[in-house]
Formats: sequence, structure tokens, C-alpha cells
Amino acid sequence: MRYFLHLAYNGSNFHGWQIQNNAITVQQVLNDALSLYFRTPIELNGAGRTDAGVHASDYYAHFELENPIIDSEIPKIVYKLNGLLTNDVLIYNIFHVEDSAHARFDAISRTYKYYINTKKNIFNIDFSYTFYGRLDVEKMNEACKVLFAYTDFSCFSKSNTQTKTNNCKIMQANWEQIDNGLIFTITADRFLRNMVRAVVGTLMEIGKGNIEIEDIHKIIESKNRSKAGFSVPAKGLFLSNIEYPQGLLKK
Repeated sequence: MRYFLHLAYNGSNFHGWQIQNNAITVQQVLNDALSLYFRTPIELNGAGRTDAGVHASDYYAHFELENPIIDSEIPKIVYKLNGLLTNDVLIYNIFHVEDSAHARFDAISRTYKYYINTKKNIFNIDFSYTFYGRLDVEKMNEACKVLFAYTDFSCFSKSNTQTKTNNCKIMQANWEQIDNGLIFTITADRFLRNMVRAVVGTLMEIGKGNIEIEDIHKIIESKNRSKAGFSVPAKGLFLSNIEYPQGLLKK
């Protein structure tokens, strides 16, 4: 039987989602907790990787169980699993899906949000990037429109990532000004490693007046990471939504 796990995590103390040697990851912590509770080895398949320090307020992974879970028992199981986990990880729900359902390959889109403080805020300093300079939000939003004209975003990707393609379809990209800060939202069918943080850093260079909107075309067409802007700190980045085909998630 295949099940989806709906969860969230604070990535501050993790080296990303995916299991690594000699590093604490979200996947490993969850594998250990589920294996302990169900008394059988459990290996989760996640919706995708997140880098070290990146957070997720909406994340899915799937796993297999030989014996089915009784629906009425799910709230108790979720409660007990959360008791086995540290305060860094929260399980929202568990639900049965078709055996062919896949947390990664069936995802239609993923949305990330990046948070910037323009004034010191001690209550969210661990979950946002503090930048005191002036940013031209209007120009940054105009630059976002350039992203829709391209699919190859090699210039925003870490090198040697072993991906088969660097093509992504961006469906949404925009900046929103809030009290004492900014939120950048971007949605695509997939993302490359470090892509969102590099996009944010590059758009900030436009906002600071260091480069012009027209330069985005040259940067993307260069397919060269060194041509793009800096990578903003991971702590401000959240995976905030994952969309699946209607009916796949039997909540």
C-alpha cells in the first residue's frame, strides 16, 4: 500500500532534504521515525530536494507499507509520529494513494517564497534575509517578466548537478512589498539546485541599480552561473506549495 505524507520542516539545522553521508537531513530523520513506529524499514521518496538551510511549509513524500493503515487510526499515528520527531519537523497528515502515485514525478508545480526584511526584526531574523539598502521593486517586477520568455536556466544552477536538463517552465514570478519587507514568489514545474536563490540575488542587483533589465536576457542566454547575481542566504527561502493533479491526493 502506498501512502503520502504531508509535512513541513524548519531547515535551519538540516543539510537539506535528501539523505547524505555524515550529515543530518530531513529524509533521514523521517525515515528513522517512521521505521521505528511501524517496526519495519521505511524509505521515503520526497517531492524534491531542498538545499541546506531551506525550509518547507508544504511538502509531500510517499512510502510503502505492507499492511494497510485504518483510516480512523491516522490522527493517532500522526500524533505519535510527531512525538518521535524534534520540533524541526511537523507531520500534517497521512493518506492513502494509488500505488502508481509518486510524490516527485506527479507534481505539476512547485512554489517558493523568499522573505526579505528591510528593517531589523528580531522575531523572524532566522527565517528571512535582512537587507537595509534601497530596492526598486517596480524594476524588479518588470525583470521578472523576462523569465517567462526562457526555459533554459543553466545560469541560475549550481554546476555538476547531474541533471538531464536545465529546462524549467516558470509560471509565476513577482515581488510583493509588505510592511518593512518584501516577498518574492516563484512557481515552476521544476527547479534547479540553488536556482531560486540565484534568481533572487540577480533580481536584487537590478533593484539596486547595478544592472539593467535588458541584462537579464544576456545572463540567461550565457548559460553561465558566473554571469548571474549572488545567491541569497538559504534561511529566507520556503517551499510553500506543491500542486498535484486533481484527485491524486485522497485527503
